[in-house]
Amino acid sequence: MADPHQLLPVAVEAARAAGALLLEGQDRVGRASDAETKTSGTDMVTEMDRASEALLARIILGARPDDAFLGEEGTAGVGTTGVRWVVDPLDGTTNYLYGFPAWVVSVAAEVDGRMAAGAVYDPTHDQMFTAVLGAGARCGTRPLRVEGAADLATALVATGFSYDASDRALQAAELAQLIPAVRDVRRAGAAALDLCWVALGRVDLYYERGIQPWDWAAGGLVAAEAGARVTSFDDGTVLAAPPQLHDPFVELLRDARARVAAGSTSPVEGG
Repeated sequence: MADPHQLLPVAVEAARAAGALLLEGQDRVGRASDAETKTSGTDMVTEMDRASEALLARIILGARPDDAFLGEEGTAGVGTTGVRWVVDPLDGTTNYLYGFPAWVVSVAAEVDGRMAAGAVYDPTHDQMFTAVLGAGARCGTRPLRVEGAADLATALVATGFSYDASDRALQAAELAQLIPAVRDVRRAGAAALDLCWVALGRVDLYYERGIQPWDWAAGGLVAAEAGARVTSFDDGTVLAAPPQLHDPFVELLRDARARVAAGSTSPVEGG
């Protein structure tokens, strides 16, 4: 079995190199209106997404040529070692194109089907979030430990929205139900960064429905190793929260979704 501690330096090296590439290329990418789209008119992709993924694959597979690889932009390969790298070469592409400083490179190593090491690099602020299964999470050299708000009424909640218009409308209706029951809501536009911010304490919890494995592979490990409870539900929702907020938020979200399904416009009451 591969040692996660030996995988982490590869993840860090790759994430930092790709982040430097993206930061250097940001000024020459062009306007957001010039970007291509993937699944919808709002799901953007640029030459830099592809260049970043190519660099990640070159570094990772150069160091570990027999490992499997899964990248958001389509790079894939079957390995023989039991290790699979799951990468998002640019999480927050829309932010990147607009110059909004909330985008990251996410690199995770999965060993025998379980996330074992991960690095999420925020080049704009030169912050490297790392985690190794069973060994904790860090931002740079600083150990991370989740505390979080005492209850939902004082919790700052992060979330994200689908690129599909009908899904976004449903998510907005659910959010309208939730807002009165929490302190406030933030939407940065990069799932991996939101998860790391849970670990760092910049937000108290994060939830989102419909994100992909590469969106939360590394960030989810960072949050979990910092002490958050990270759960992937059958409907595709991912939740990362301190233990004291996890189950209450599940109930709150379930109630909100039931009210939306029933056509109710009365928001969930805060506790």
